[in-house]
Amino acid sequence: MHVERTFVVSTPIEETFAYLSDFENTEEWDPGTISTRRTSGDGELGTTYENTSEFMGRKTQLMYETIGHDDPTFFSCRGRNKTATATDTMTFTRDGSWTQIHYRADFEFHGLVRFVAPLVVKPKLDSLADETIEQIQKVLDAR
Repeated sequence: MHVERTFVVSTPIEETFAYLSDFENTEEWDPGTISTRRTSGDGELGTTYENTSEFMGRKTQLMYETIGHDDPTFFSCRGRNKTATATDTMTFTRDGSWTQIHYRADFEFHGLVRFVAPLVVKPKLDSLADETIEQIQKVLDAR
Protein backbone atom coordinates (compact mmCIF):
# COMPACT_ATOMS: atom_id res chain seq x y z
CA MET A 1 0.00 0.00 0.00
CA HIS A 2 1.34 3.47 -0.79
CA VAL A 3 0.58 7.16 -1.00
CA GLU A 4 2.16 9.43 -3.56
CA ARG A 5 2.18 13.18 -4.17
CA THR A 6 4.01 15.65 -6.44
CA PHE A 7 4.23 19.30 -5.38
CA VAL A 8 6.48 22.37 -5.49
CA VAL A 9 8.18 24.53 -2.87
CA SER A 10 9.79 27.93 -3.27
CA THR A 11 13.17 26.95 -1.85
CA PRO A 12 16.15 26.05 -4.08
CA ILE A 13 16.79 22.35 -4.69
CA GLU A 14 20.00 22.20 -2.60
CA GLU A 15 18.33 23.74 0.46
CA THR A 16 15.22 21.61 0.01
CA PHE A 17 17.24 18.40 -0.25
CA ALA A 18 19.47 19.27 2.73
CA TYR A 19 16.45 19.96 4.94
CA LEU A 20 14.29 16.96 3.97
CA SER A 21 17.14 14.43 3.82
CA ASP A 22 18.03 15.25 7.45
CA PHE A 23 15.41 12.89 8.85
CA GLU A 24 15.59 14.52 12.29
CA ASN A 25 13.63 17.39 10.73
CA THR A 26 10.54 15.15 10.51
CA GLU A 27 9.58 16.65 13.87
CA GLU A 28 8.88 19.88 11.97
CA TRP A 29 7.29 18.61 8.75
CA ASP A 30 5.66 15.25 9.49
CA PRO A 31 2.39 15.77 11.41
CA GLY A 32 2.54 12.22 12.79
CA THR A 33 6.08 12.46 14.18
CA ILE A 34 6.54 13.04 17.89
CA SER A 35 10.34 12.71 17.88
CA THR A 36 13.19 11.57 15.67
CA ARG A 37 16.75 11.06 16.91
CA ARG A 38 19.78 10.11 14.84
CA THR A 39 21.38 7.02 16.36
CA SER A 40 24.33 6.59 13.98
CA GLY A 41 25.87 7.92 10.79
CA ASP A 42 26.43 11.26 9.12
CA GLY A 43 23.11 11.63 7.29
CA GLU A 44 24.13 9.70 4.20
CA LEU A 45 23.66 6.01 3.32
CA GLY A 46 23.36 3.76 6.35
CA THR A 47 22.47 6.55 8.80
CA THR A 48 19.94 5.32 11.38
CA TYR A 49 17.21 7.12 13.26
CA GLU A 50 14.82 6.23 16.07
CA ASN A 51 11.38 7.64 15.29
CA THR A 52 8.34 7.86 17.53
CA SER A 53 5.08 8.68 15.77
CA GLU A 54 1.39 8.70 16.49
CA PHE A 55 -1.06 7.30 13.97
CA MET A 56 -4.75 6.61 14.48
CA GLY A 57 -4.41 7.34 18.19
CA ARG A 58 -1.53 4.90 18.79
CA LYS A 59 2.12 5.66 19.42
CA THR A 60 4.63 3.55 17.56
CA GLN A 61 8.41 3.41 17.27
CA LEU A 62 10.30 2.61 14.09
CA MET A 63 14.00 2.29 13.43
CA TYR A 64 14.78 4.06 10.16
CA GLU A 65 17.82 3.66 7.92
CA THR A 66 18.84 5.88 5.00
CA ILE A 67 18.79 3.56 1.97
CA GLY A 68 19.09 6.16 -0.81
CA HIS A 69 21.03 9.43 -0.84
CA ASP A 70 21.98 11.20 -4.08
CA ASP A 71 22.45 14.89 -3.25
CA PRO A 72 20.43 16.92 -4.37
CA THR A 73 18.02 14.72 -6.33
CA PHE A 74 17.06 11.58 -4.36
CA PHE A 75 16.51 10.49 -0.76
CA SER A 76 14.99 7.32 0.69
CA CYS A 77 14.64 6.05 4.24
CA ARG A 78 13.15 2.74 5.47
CA GLY A 79 11.62 2.28 8.93
CA ARG A 80 10.79 -1.03 10.57
CA ASN A 81 9.15 -2.46 13.64
CA LYS A 82 7.31 -5.73 14.34
CA THR A 83 4.04 -4.60 12.72
CA ALA A 84 5.15 -2.52 9.73
CA THR A 85 7.81 -1.49 7.26
CA ALA A 86 7.57 2.08 5.94
CA THR A 87 9.69 3.44 3.10
CA ASP A 88 9.75 7.17 2.36
CA THR A 89 11.17 8.20 -1.01
CA MET A 90 11.65 11.74 -2.32
CA THR A 91 12.82 12.78 -5.76
CA PHE A 92 13.82 16.43 -6.22
CA THR A 93 13.78 18.30 -9.55
CA ARG A 94 14.90 21.88 -10.16
CA ASP A 95 12.02 23.97 -11.54
CA GLY A 96 13.58 27.39 -12.07
CA SER A 97 14.11 28.83 -8.59
CA TRP A 98 11.50 26.41 -7.24
CA THR A 99 11.88 22.73 -6.39
CA GLN A 100 9.48 20.00 -7.46
CA ILE A 101 9.24 17.11 -5.01
CA HIS A 102 7.83 13.70 -5.82
CA TYR A 103 7.02 12.04 -2.48
CA ARG A 104 6.07 8.41 -2.09
CA ALA A 105 5.48 6.47 1.13
CA ASP A 106 5.18 2.68 0.91
CA PHE A 107 3.77 0.63 3.77
CA GLU A 108 3.97 -3.10 4.30
CA PHE A 109 2.07 -4.39 7.29
CA HIS A 110 2.96 -7.61 9.11
CA GLY A 111 0.81 -10.05 11.05
CA LEU A 112 -2.94 -9.66 11.33
CA VAL A 113 -2.74 -5.92 10.60
CA ARG A 114 -2.03 -6.66 6.94
CA PHE A 115 -5.58 -7.98 6.49
CA VAL A 116 -7.39 -4.92 7.83
CA ALA A 117 -4.92 -2.25 6.68
CA PRO A 118 -6.36 -1.77 3.17
CA LEU A 119 -9.81 -1.05 4.59
CA VAL A 120 -9.00 0.87 7.75
CA VAL A 121 -5.54 2.36 7.31
CA LYS A 122 -5.47 3.44 3.64
CA PRO A 123 -7.99 6.32 3.95
CA LYS A 124 -6.09 7.65 7.00
CA LEU A 125 -2.79 7.43 5.10
CA ASP A 126 -4.22 9.49 2.24
CA SER A 127 -5.32 12.17 4.67
CA LEU A 128 -1.96 12.13 6.48
CA ALA A 129 -0.12 12.44 3.13
CA ASP A 130 -2.10 15.59 2.31
CA GLU A 131 -1.33 17.05 5.75
CA THR A 132 2.35 16.16 5.35
CA ILE A 133 2.65 17.93 1.99
CA GLU A 134 0.93 21.03 3.37
CA GLN A 135 3.32 21.07 6.33
CA ILE A 136 6.42 20.58 4.15
CA GLN A 137 5.34 23.49 1.96
CA LYS A 138 4.59 25.69 4.97
CA VAL A 139 7.90 24.98 6.70
CA LEU A 140 10.06 25.34 3.58
CA ASP A 141 8.26 28.42 2.27
CA ALA A 142 8.84 30.12 5.64
CA ARG A 143 12.63 29.56 5.44
